[in-house]
Amino acid sequence: MPKAPLLFRPALGSPLHLAVLLCSFALAAYAGVRLLAGDWFGVALWVVGAALLHDLVLVPLYSAADRTVLKTLGAAGWRERAGYIRVPAALSLLLLLVWFPLISGMMDARYRSATGQSAAGFLPRWLLITAALFGGSALLLAGSVLRARRAAKRRPPAVH
Repeated sequence: MPKAPLLFRPALGSPLHLAVLLCSFALAAYAGVRLLAGDWFGVALWVVGAALLHDLVLVPLYSAADRTVLKTLGAAGWRERAGYIRVPAALSLLLLLVWFPLISGMMDARYRSATGQSAAGFLPRWLLITAALFGGSALLLAGSVLRARRAAKRRPPAVH
């Protein structure tokens, strides 16, 4: 297989990469045209509103929360273990964001009319998933701490 011209190598890697990228843009354009065919103003308003809500409200909130976690863990000397809190918190918040209308009960009547089932189970399930995420993370942290302690005990003392 011949090498890609130098123009393609730094940014795209290969002509195959360029072809896949162009196909994905074509698919996204097709989906955008189909999505905007009905109520283009409502969709555009929703997208702009979501971007503004994310950038002006959510980013400062989770940045402040992350700084607080890092500051607290840094004071305890565990700053490098922030991922054990970040990952389950991010996954739990993502699930909350996606399923909020059903978790909060705001769409219970609509959900019941569409599916014939109650949305009452979404809050307990989300809480259980959140507990499992943090519990699993705590177990992984405990394992990491135990491995570090065992490795420190096996290490011979430094000779000066």
